[in-house]
Amino acid sequence: MKNRPEALLILSFLVVLASCTTGAPARDTADESTIRPSFLELDEMEGGGWRAVSVSPFDGSRDTLLLEEPLRNIIAMSTSYIGFLDAIGCRQAVSGVSGARYVFPASGDATAPTPVDVGYESAPDYERIMALKPGILLTYQVSGVKSRFISRLEDLGIRVFTVNEHLEHHPLARAAYIRLFGALCGNMPAADSVLSAVTDGYLSVRDSIDRALESGKADRKKVLLNIPYKDQWFVPSADNYLSRMIRDAGGEVLGSRSGSDASSVIPLEKACALGMEADCWMNVGWCTTLEDLESVNPMFSSIVKEAGCDVWNDNKRISPAGGNDIWQSGVARPDLVLRDLASALHPEMFKDTTIYYRKLR
Repeated sequence: MKNRPEALLILSFLVVLASCTTGAPARDTADESTIRPSFLELDEMEGGGWRAVSVSPFDGSRDTLLLEEPLRNIIAMSTSYIGFLDAIGCRQAVSGVSGARYVFPASGDATAPTPVDVGYESAPDYERIMALKPGILLTYQVSGVKSRFISRLEDLGIRVFTVNEHLEHHPLARAAYIRLFGALCGNMPAADSVLSAVTDGYLSVRDSIDRALESGKADRKKVLLNIPYKDQWFVPSADNYLSRMIRDAGGEVLGSRSGSDASSVIPLEKACALGMEADCWMNVGWCTTLEDLESVNPMFSSIVKEAGCDVWNDNKRISPAGGNDIWQSGVARPDLVLRDLASALHPEMFKDTTIYYRKLR
């Protein structure tokens, strides 16, 4: 899960595509106050400490980690892990990270120190990893095949634990991984407190919109999502986590298929036709202005000018080096992301200043 500007589209598509292979997704029941992860089990052990089990979404294999004392030396291969640790005040536990220059500074402080860069899974710096002597290295899966990177680390005696939060289908199931980081750092009270606030905030926004839709005070907005990548326009399924968030924010993703976990690839012409029906166009890659968007393809001018839809992008919080905070703190705070989406789709109800999303002008 790299966090760099040229990789944002790729990352979005990888998450969408990876979620297509996970089998049965986590289904929420609308009245539950807590949505449990499908791919993580966490239990307190007798005598103290925690037992964490990562369940593979691909083959059901289980990776067990016993945590008998807090860890103070963690290597994180995803910036989302730093977002979780930030939320519970434990960022200092991270000694190494993949793509360090793209880590968003803590609390917006551009002078905050960043961990050592250990490279990417495709080109890791094993010498740096060994020199850091980590208590654990946290990484993730994108397929059911064990990577050479993980095998090599195990051969070197590095303890590895797989975190699959990016494959959970419900935003609150992803947010619940904060308890794993509470267990890792010995700060479970903070993790539970943050998760409770996030859950309450998320459900409050969702329920407010549901009431407005049911009463006829608001209409569900039609949303065009993404721009083409290498001539392919990806549309997430109705069960995808972003589709769910847009639905919870009072929208519907145009072209999204229900009854399937698989994303769709649609022709440019079809996407543009859908755009003419859209009330809002979201997640438009690297673009920061309408001029940027129109430069991608001349056909996009019609959507913006003739359809008159608003255009929003999720790149409002970008670090000096280009790291996008929605992939860092936003994973742990889906309540804030949902409020942004609701503000974009229903400004008459939510007049808050957005955190992660910007309106293109």
